[in-house]
Amino acid sequence: MKAPVLLFCTLLVGLCAVRDLSAETKPADTQLYGPYPTNYKEIVTKWLETQLIDAESAHIEWNGEPKPANLGTQDKPLYGYLVSFKVDARNRFGTYTGMQSHGALIRDGNVVKGVGFGY
Repeated sequence: MKAPVLLFCTLLVGLCAVRDLSAETKPADTQLYGPYPTNYKEIVTKWLETQLIDAESAHIEWNGEPKPANLGTQDKPLYGYLVSFKVDARNRFGTYTGMQSHGALIRDGNVVKGVGFGY
């Protein structure tokens, strides 16, 4: 008698897990955040060329997919998709700085704000 109950419970838990895996997350409001940047790595890499002393030496470690974010204030919101990454690049002395955490807010295919660059 215990085996059928155990089997039923196992199947029930399995079905619940499959149902949760198939649940879709609600897409971000494109009116607020703009279109999702599927080519975010290319956008950020091109932007870094204008930010780093020696962009060709940069080693980039991506920390997940872009996420909807507001990096503005309550009075002046700045919506877009925040991409988190780490960069190790050479400084003006030619030595690597070590992996440092940064971020870039992308809106309509362009970086509109950098995070962690001292500005």
